[in-house]
Amino acid sequence: MTARAPHGLASFGRPAWPETLIGLGLLGLAGLVWWQTGAIASTPMYAKVGPRIFPYLTALGLGAMALAMVVQGLRGGWQPEEEREVTTDWRAVFFVVAGLFFNVALIVPLGFTAASVVMFVLVAHGFGSRAPLRDAGIALVFSLAAFFGFAKALGVNIGAGLIERLLGA
Repeated sequence: MTARAPHGLASFGRPAWPETLIGLGLLGLAGLVWWQTGAIASTPMYAKVGPRIFPYLTALGLGAMALAMVVQGLRGGWQPEEEREVTTDWRAVFFVVAGLFFNVALIVPLGFTAASVVMFVLVAHGFGSRAPLRDAGIALVFSLAAFFGFAKALGVNIGAGLIERLLGA
């Protein structure tokens, strides 16, 4: 029988540096949000709740989660040992990154809907889908719903293209 270290500072093992560094970055982001929230102009209000309250709460929540991630990373991460042996599927990563790249590259010339369909199909392929026509149909429905939700319901122009103009946007 092997002895296990008790939980707490004594249970710190070999640090998981990716988790620790992401946690530190998020902690810095929480500090930045806190600092910039102080720059928001606020006038005294009757209820003592102004425009700063939600950004401050967001910074506190993000800071707490980031701190928990740093501690977990310093303790060795949260993956079981057998999951640490999984290799990265670089082909899948390529398709996901390609989807994001083409979305950014195509949104101005083709519009939100067409760029989103291309991104959806590439990302779905990266996650293992081998039915691009089905994926394009699903993407078309969701991206049109998102576009018209933003354009009509919220009045926000997120990039009308040929498809949107054909549908009267």
